[in-house]
Amino acid sequence: MKELSKTYQPSETEHKLIDFWNRNNFYKPQTPGNKQKYSIVIPPPNVTGNLTIGHMLNNTIQDIYARWKRMSGFNTLWLPGADHAGISTQTRVEGKLRDEGISRHDLGREKFLQKVWEWKEIYHKNIIDQLTRMGASVDWSRERFTMDEGLSKAVRKVFVDLYKKGLIYKGKRIINWDPQQQTALSDEEVIFREKNDKLYYIKYPLADDKNKFIIIATTRPETMLGDTAIAVNPKDNRYTEFAGKKVLLPIVQKAISVIADEYVDMEFGTGALKITPAHDPNDFEIGVKYNLETVQVIDHFGKMNEHAGRYSGLDRFEARNAVVEELKSLGLIEKIEDYTHNVGFSERGGTQIEPYLSDQWFVKMKPLAEPALNAVRAGEIKFHPWRWVKTYENWMTNIRDWCISRQLWWGHQIPVWYNKNNNEIYCEYDPPEDIENWEQDPDVLDTWFSSWLWPFSTMGWPKNTDDLKKYFPTDFLSTAADIIFFWVARMIMASIEFTGKIPFKDVYFHNIVRDEIGRKMSKSLGNSPDVIAVMDEYGTDALRFTLVYLAPQGTDILFAKEKCEIGRNFANKIWNAARFLLMKKDQSKGNVTPFEKDIFDKWIESKLHSSIREYLRSLNDYKINETSKALYDFIWGDFCDWYIEILKIKANEIPQSSQLIFENALDIFEDALKLLHPVMPFITEELWQGIKERNVNDSITISQMPNLNENVIDPDTENNISDIQKLIAAARNMRAEIGLSPGVKCDVTLNCTEAKDETFLISIKNYIRSLAKINELEIVVGNDSPPYKSITSVVGKYQLYLKIEGLIDVEQEKIKINREIERTEGFITSILKKLENDKFISKASAEVVNNERKKLEDNKLKLEKLKEHLKVL
Repeated sequence: MKELSKTYQPSETEHKLIDFWNRNNFYKPQTPGNKQKYSIVIPPPNVTGNLTIGHMLNNTIQDIYARWKRMSGFNTLWLPGADHAGISTQTRVEGKLRDEGISRHDLGREKFLQKVWEWKEIYHKNIIDQLTRMGASVDWSRERFTMDEGLSKAVRKVFVDLYKKGLIYKGKRIINWDPQQQTALSDEEVIFREKNDKLYYIKYPLADDKNKFIIIATTRPETMLGDTAIAVNPKDNRYTEFAGKKVLLPIVQKAISVIADEYVDMEFGTGALKITPAHDPNDFEIGVKYNLETVQVIDHFGKMNEHAGRYSGLDRFEARNAVVEELKSLGLIEKIEDYTHNVGFSERGGTQIEPYLSDQWFVKMKPLAEPALNAVRAGEIKFHPWRWVKTYENWMTNIRDWCISRQLWWGHQIPVWYNKNNNEIYCEYDPPEDIENWEQDPDVLDTWFSSWLWPFSTMGWPKNTDDLKKYFPTDFLSTAADIIFFWVARMIMASIEFTGKIPFKDVYFHNIVRDEIGRKMSKSLGNSPDVIAVMDEYGTDALRFTLVYLAPQGTDILFAKEKCEIGRNFANKIWNAARFLLMKKDQSKGNVTPFEKDIFDKWIESKLHSSIREYLRSLNDYKINETSKALYDFIWGDFCDWYIEILKIKANEIPQSSQLIFENALDIFEDALKLLHPVMPFITEELWQGIKERNVNDSITISQMPNLNENVIDPDTENNISDIQKLIAAARNMRAEIGLSPGVKCDVTLNCTEAKDETFLISIKNYIRSLAKINELEIVVGNDSPPYKSITSVVGKYQLYLKIEGLIDVEQEKIKINREIERTEGFITSILKKLENDKFISKASAEVVNNERKKLEDNKLKLEKLKEHLKVL
């Protein structure tokens, strides 16, 4: 049995235990084994940089479930890995090269990719170090990377299979284009922000009567150079005479048609809409419908191209100003208004997105979405909180085709080759044999195209491996709600399509961790504290506990490292309790006369199992902060603050049994450590090994979790002791009110209403006297006040009288009681008003009304006793 240091030293303990756990392979699932399996695949962190506090929360949650299930007898696998994060990682590496005065084009594709792999190795190692340090109980022997050989094969197979089924196609579409990163983005990679802009009202003269105009309103006058029609609503009487005619496109002086289509919103602007098929997705669809010409006037750098005439070469925003100035000079600006609207920006690079007509690869999503939608609706996959189902349903029922090609170099290159000699396209798992005659598509696949295969590709798919057979589908996914579309929905679609199975059973959408001013903690903002530095300063367990303690289901966390005092104080409390119990046990050696357990022993066992019941309920309901609160309340409140104090008194009263008394307490404490271990693995392992003799390779992490015993739970005992705790707290408060020093004992009379209460109170009289620092304690059945001057407190069915003769200023005490009488009378009046209000009675539930009536009776009794006490004074 190891000796516990005077104070807990987290960093010393943590490094030693990490080595101990890894050396013994505790987190490698048993093979073979007939235990029920439990599996999790880690949401793979991006190799773009170090992990944030948000990652720490998510991985703590996963670790809690992995450790809990492992200790509950499940053959548990938590599989780790990392994501190549195409655009994000390439952006970081290109930024680093820019600082060195180099571009990727200077290096060429092959040498640039070498630089990215070097970056990946550095940050991948940092991620492993951070996850290891936070105690993640993953099986590192199974770690995967989205661009390792096995996953790359899975990506190629999926692409080829979908292509052959006609679900992947190449086509011209308006896509979200990032002019800075020079790549397409999916809809989910675009974030919308409010932007203060201008709304320009432009006159389009009729071709056959230049004195008549159609006025359109637009925020993007630079794109009018690519207009090929004006659209109006056929129901809009303002434009009946114009439908079917032609107008002159200002500046360009080209005649374009006025078409009538119900798509046009009559309420927006003037009710007339410029149609620019090459620069707006909705306009593109109208262009297809009416076979309109497509004129592209902005290039992939965000500059005006040769079709923009004299504006060619200008940046799109510079061109806007120039076009407006020319329109003003021509007298074709009707007016300009301030206008606030949502504009799309690249989630990764922050550049304003350009709707761009381009050849891209797409996945047809509708056929994949329906089975995935049904799986959630049928409850095969459960979302926690459940409210996210509505969001999921809305997106899945309105799903659009997914643009999967990216104009990047870092990622899975599209497995399509074009014949140099003809128009033949080759799409297979392996390159063509006569490779010299073929050229591979230079684009790479969207990062999420490998991530959507993560739950099963990490287990060896497309091979039917032992891991795939044993651990798939997985049981639990913890992730952020902001990637429900990027990742969660797509994993469900891919899994059902390629394995015929759901990928996971329960999805927990964890809290978003924000800084103190409400910004999401992220790598890009750099507003997350260094997680290793926080663990060094406060201890890993303190960080883990604090994060889950502050995380009610479905709410955000405002985090500052100073909040880790919560967890550190808790760790110190537990450590001190263990040292005290061990010291007392050692001092009591040989005092082993059997003793009969009293009501306090039965109470602490009942509270332990009530806590186990709450622990299991909250974990099964994915309300993890309620788990942490149940543990905190039991260990700090019930065990440390109350039961240990009881033990001190008991050991003095029956010293011949003191060793057994403290050993019994250590058994309870050991169960508490096991319950706490998934949340605070380091301190619980160190204490578990320190409180009893263990074999050299024994670990709490593979010990058996305490079983719930409902028969031990005794609500009456818990209520009785709760009343006693309130009595003692009231006595302490009364002492404080009159300024008694801790060393001064006082006399107390305790009134109860029934003889059975008197019997109970007499049986624990010495505990009450000792804990409340009472000299003489008189227990009386009835409502008679004591003959001496006193202050009083009503605690449920009990009334305390603390003798004040010679201790306090009676006149001041009278003033206090009069104030309390006045406050209580006011409270009673307010309750009566509620209960006399017919509207309240009709609208409130029966439970609420009954609670108000109980409050009324309790306060009437309190008022009566206060008045009696005032009479005594």
